[in-house]
Amino acid sequence: RIDHLVNNAAIFGDMELAGLTNVDYDYLNRFMSVNLMGALHCTRSVMRPMHRGGGGSIVNQSSTAAWMGISGFYGLAKAGLNFLTTSLAHELGHRNIRINAVAPGPTDTAAMNRQVPVEFQDPLVNSLAIKRLGTPDDHVGPVLFLLSDEAGWMTGQIVAVDGGQVTRL
Repeated sequence: RIDHLVNNAAIFGDMELAGLTNVDYDYLNRFMSVNLMGALHCTRSVMRPMHRGGGGSIVNQSSTAAWMGISGFYGLAKAGLNFLTTSLAHELGHRNIRINAVAPGPTDTAAMNRQVPVEFQDPLVNSLAIKRLGTPDDHVGPVLFLLSDEAGWMTGQIVAVDGGQVTRL
């Protein structure tokens, strides 16, 4: 029996700095395979057993980059993941399977620290309503809530967990 799935695989590479106009198609295919198609493949693999068990909940790990128009392939893949989340919510709802996403903002991780030099982190923090980078622990509660029965009438939602970053859009 499968009750819950969290799709949390992602890559963020150096090609991001080149932007979308300098496309290396092999890299783009690999990038989209992990950041977008991985969630679809995992969801497809659990939907039948989840349905047979009476339903369940799926949470995709998106990003505020999907709304910001930045981060090249990463933002593109996460925007696709948001679309996938809302589309699958309509497709799977009749099977009592809910699917939502969390969209983390700037989070203090090794991956972010590799991509965003320290000298750019202070202006980033100052642009947030809550004046600090997020931590991985900041994302646990929203994910657990979306997986829980307390979110039983939520599906197709993209929840920003971002210290107020998207309030500036």
